[in-house]
Amino acid sequence: MQIKDAFDAVSVSCTTDMAQQLERYMEGVLSWNEKVNLTAITDRDEFIIKHFLDSVLCCGFPEYESAKKIIDVGTGAGFPGIPLAVVSPEKQFILMDSLKKRLNIIDELTDSIGIQNVSTVHARAEELARNKEHREQYDLCVSRAVANLATLSEYCLPFIRHGGYLLAYKGPDADDEIAQAKKAVFLLGGQLERVESAPLNQYGLDHRILFIKKVRNTPAKYPRKAGTPSKDPLK
Repeated sequence: MQIKDAFDAVSVSCTTDMAQQLERYMEGVLSWNEKVNLTAITDRDEFIIKHFLDSVLCCGFPEYESAKKIIDVGTGAGFPGIPLAVVSPEKQFILMDSLKKRLNIIDELTDSIGIQNVSTVHARAEELARNKEHREQYDLCVSRAVANLATLSEYCLPFIRHGGYLLAYKGPDADDEIAQAKKAVFLLGGQLERVESAPLNQYGLDHRILFIKKVRNTPAKYPRKAGTPSKDPLK
């Protein structure tokens, strides 16, 4: 599987230079993966589908296209932030994670590859979201495979400015999560606008993107102290 062809198949523009950067990033992650647990996916084609294509499925939607400053909460090995940064060099990305070792690897790889629109922040979401430099400062928040929607909303919505969006990457159980998180989303200042199906059926993947708009400022008491959103999700 060629990266550029795979991106073309899901209607995401990817130049030859971008494809080469992604190829080098994949090689770097898989090389580091022998020393540090970054991903369970080591097959090349599966990596392209599940890490690269899945990450860029929000491209083309107006909420993404109009965003300039984007935060990736719980980026892990750099997904979805790095693939989005590569295909959207005009946007600025902040990749946040609680494990410093992962971020050090991302920093090393982005420096060596020449990905210049990415910065990393080592922090827990519950603590960083209380920092005035980050609270309600972002046009968009993206997050993939981090937590159930109620918990994820408490992690992410405090970062988003009024009128901005949380794009939550979910699987086929999204409807159940939406129902369980309805009150949490409301309390945190969000409103679910719609759910988009991701065009990955040809690869046997049933993925969705939830578009949650920030319609009110998040009350000052949220997020709660570190660990609480995951242990006791808002109901």
